Amino acid sequence: MRYQKPKGTMDILPSESYKWEYVEQVANDIFSNYRFSEIRTPIFESYEVFERSSGDTSDIVSKEMYDFYDKGDRHVALRPEGTAGVVRAFVENKLYGPENTKPYKVWYKGPMFRYERPQSGRQRQFHQLGVEAFGSDAPELDAEIILMGIQFLNKLGIKDIKVSLNSLGDPQSRQEYHEALVSYFTPFKDQLSDDSKVRLEKNPLRILDSKDKNDKEIVKNAPSILDYLNEESKNRFEYLQELLKEMDIKFEVDSTMVRGLDYYNHTIFEFITNDEAFGNKEITILAGGRYNGLVEELGGPETSGIGFGLGMERLMLLLKEENIPASSQLDVYIVTIGEVANKASVKILKDLRDNNISADKDYLGRKVKAQFKTANNLNARYTITIGDEEITNDLVNLKDMQSGEEIKVSISNLVKQIKGE
Repeated sequence: MRYQKPKGTMDILPSESYKWEYVEQVANDIFSNYRFSEIRTPIFESYEVFERSSGDTSDIVSKEMYDFYDKGDRHVALRPEGTAGVVRAFVENKLYGPENTKPYKVWYKGPMFRYERPQSGRQRQFHQLGVEAFGSDAPELDAEIILMGIQFLNKLGIKDIKVSLNSLGDPQSRQEYHEALVSYFTPFKDQLSDDSKVRLEKNPLRILDSKDKNDKEIVKNAPSILDYLNEESKNRFEYLQELLKEMDIKFEVDSTMVRGLDYYNHTIFEFITNDEAFGNKEITILAGGRYNGLVEELGGPETSGIGFGLGMERLMLLLKEENIPASSQLDVYIVTIGEVANKASVKILKDLRDNNISADKDYLGRKVKAQFKTANNLNARYTITIGDEEITNDLVNLKDMQSGEEIKVSISNLVKQIKGE
């Protein structure tokens, strides 16, 4: 029987994994400049962590979550997104305490799980990278988060980005909008999809994000959230737009945009591209916003928060080869002739590697010609040829594989010669 990976998963092979490592390193470099530190949370959490944070009307909780009862009859779920687990960690470890500088800034990376229909850039096990900042309600922090996301993508060579912006307002504004949506959608109740009928009762805002074709037609004439922002929420949103303009960040206000999770309020944003990798269709590659009530929802004190997340699989489709450094080059390949030389090469390899010189050798007992062919295939900068005679005379042949120049070097001087010291 031939085993295959589960549907909706993928193997990240060495020919691709170096690209992932590069993206993660860029993330670490950019986020560190903004004083974000990495946090790592469990892959599975109590089911209630996601139910309370995402909302029981969300597709994530109602349709997509991998949840089960463990051997202790505890209801647990594989994480479908990163924010809820980070907030749980923030609360459980009392990171809101006075000993921690505010805003408390973290970033994360890792696998997430949703039972979705697999397609290009979307898997059932997918990888997410994101940031979260707790303890400040300042619009300046919103602007900083948006700017950081742009700089991260630009550093990766992704520059054709449309930034869409909206505000969901404060609880008062949202409640008034909630009532307006109920009034608007109720006459269409019989025409709505089954999912949207449930949303009408529990959270009509979610109908705006419906993928059902008929729902989309009904949504076109729905009232706009921007008409229901109170004075404070409206001023806050206008101030944020001023900040973005001062930083020369181009954006569009999209009053129809909502987030798929219940915990968002005030600022929400999406970075959209229509790259040829997605058939020139508009695709969201990064999304986030403010969630000032989520920490309390998970048992913590009143604490504001904001962040964003992006899917690594989609991001990898956008990367261009010319913007990714080549995988680490092999410095030296040792070609051995004879048993004495083969044994001696082990110690030489250790000395090279101890001096941060990447090195490798033949382990299959192949002929010299085959060993040189391997060195070529691995793009080795140098080859070192060792035979029994070379060991006796303490001299080996060091060949520059680009120029073809070959010199004899004593084993004790190999490191200095290779490093040009």
